[in-house]
Amino acid sequence: MLKTIKIIVSSFILLLLFLKLYPPLGRKTTKAKVKTFNDNENFANGKFQNQIPASQAMSLKHTGSILRDYIKGNPRKRPNTPIAIGTKGPASMEDSNKITWFGHSAFMLELDGKTILVDPMFGKAPTPFPWFGNKRFSGELPIDLDSLPPIDAVILSHDHYDHLDYHSIKTLKDKVSQFIVPLGVGGHLERWGVNQERISEHNWWEEVSFKGLHFVCTPARHFSGRSLTDGNSTLWCSWVISGEHQNIFFSGDSGYGIHFREIGEKYGPFDITLMECGQYDDRWSTIHMMPEETVQAHIDVQGKRMIPIHWAGFTLSFHDWTDPIERVTKAATELAVQVCTPQLGEPVIIGAKEFPQTVWWK
Repeated sequence: MLKTIKIIVSSFILLLLFLKLYPPLGRKTTKAKVKTFNDNENFANGKFQNQIPASQAMSLKHTGSILRDYIKGNPRKRPNTPIAIGTKGPASMEDSNKITWFGHSAFMLELDGKTILVDPMFGKAPTPFPWFGNKRFSGELPIDLDSLPPIDAVILSHDHYDHLDYHSIKTLKDKVSQFIVPLGVGGHLERWGVNQERISEHNWWEEVSFKGLHFVCTPARHFSGRSLTDGNSTLWCSWVISGEHQNIFFSGDSGYGIHFREIGEKYGPFDITLMECGQYDDRWSTIHMMPEETVQAHIDVQGKRMIPIHWAGFTLSFHDWTDPIERVTKAATELAVQVCTPQLGEPVIIGAKEFPQTVWWK
């Protein structure tokens, strides 16, 4: 009995050491930083809060059904062959304002001569252990990271592995002038070697100007965390990004909520929106929109044209991999919403009369 207890205690100590020392897990928010959060309306009892509760508690029935679906599997959760991508070339080939989507939620925004990377998850799998897990659908990236131009800013929406990747940040950090992130996320970056002076953290509704561009950290309905002990200790958000003439909205990860209408009233209309439309399920619909809600959210923020994202990268739910884009385009057609459907790596010119609408996933 004593030997068993020793083994259990030793295993627990090793686990704690692992959680503390393994770099991809990031850094737990310090007590000193937590104190600075206490005066914020969206922070209580040591955790960030949603405007509308987004319960992650699963009933026994839900847990059982998820386990059943996991065991059963779905052969259509992934494409049968890697998604085709365009020929790799220079990161920027023409002088225009444009967006280049890399799959899932990662994209590059070139605006007023500045280059912005948003949620640049360029790893092979959204996990701290990339040799395991659901591999990227495309197999490779639609761009050679070494050919990227200097990056004026990296914008992050939250600290989940499919949005904030250790190896990607390590690769990019010396090319980036500034990291603009929600509250608490900077601790991960500091642990990975980013100088604190190049990180600015923001709460919802805070505005920041950088190199002639204007950014607003806006609400989302989601959660955060990278390990067993740091749930909701950092903030999650959406972003408004404005240039001299163009106005862009990025939803981040979010369930549907009143924040979309509030954002539209304060900062809309938007020339283009990038809205999450994948990795949903009725059992966690408060933290990830259903595709039909994605279209309504685009309307709420007063978007003119939409690029559906958070799909075509990884399998994080049980639906068919093409289900998000098929449902969102159907709903958009019914509501007369313009939807861009670029292939991975295909630039979308902001404000152009013509835009990608190919049904490439077929």
